[in-house]
Amino acid sequence: MTDTRGQGPSYEAYNGPLPGERAGTQPQSGPYRPPQAYGTPAQGTPAQGVPTGGPATAASRKPRTGARTTPRTRKARLRVAKADPWSVMKMSFLLSIALGICTVVAAAVLWMVMDAMGVFSTVGGTISEATGSNESNGFDLQSFLSLPRVLMFTSVIAVIDVVLMTALATLGAFIYNLSAGFVGGVELTLAEDE
Repeated sequence: MTDTRGQGPSYEAYNGPLPGERAGTQPQSGPYRPPQAYGTPAQGTPAQGVPTGGPATAASRKPRTGARTTPRTRKARLRVAKADPWSVMKMSFLLSIALGICTVVAAAVLWMVMDAMGVFSTVGGTISEATGSNESNGFDLQSFLSLPRVLMFTSVIAVIDVVLMTALATLGAFIYNLSAGFVGGVELTLAEDE
């Protein structure tokens, strides 16, 4: 830069890089473009380690030889550590009521079938002849084993069965919890349904 008196300052042409350009490169022509970040590839060139193909490249890959084609069944080994006595009592109560109703219905059906086959009349006649005498006719089996009496007896048995089954199942839950504390409980192996 030179300065002559009486004239304004003279400036020399600056040939260095423009802002954003590296030293030693040709000056840019056109609009200003900011420098790219270090390590990122230029536009249109793939980065190293990044596959150039999209889903078609992954889909075109062939499976390994010897790979299993059938799905594998998953299994889980579980342990019943505790049985809730309240839930056991409710379930056993409902199941014992269902069993009692089935018992009453089965007894009524069996009595009707045996009566239709004539079992009571035949067996009753034989018993009355064997137990009879000159003064009395003997034991009357048909009046003793009438349908209302059989149903009443069966209902009493069903009610006793409901009480006993509920109590025994609840007591069994308590005993199971005590024994599971010592030995760990019952182990189950569960598998997925195919």
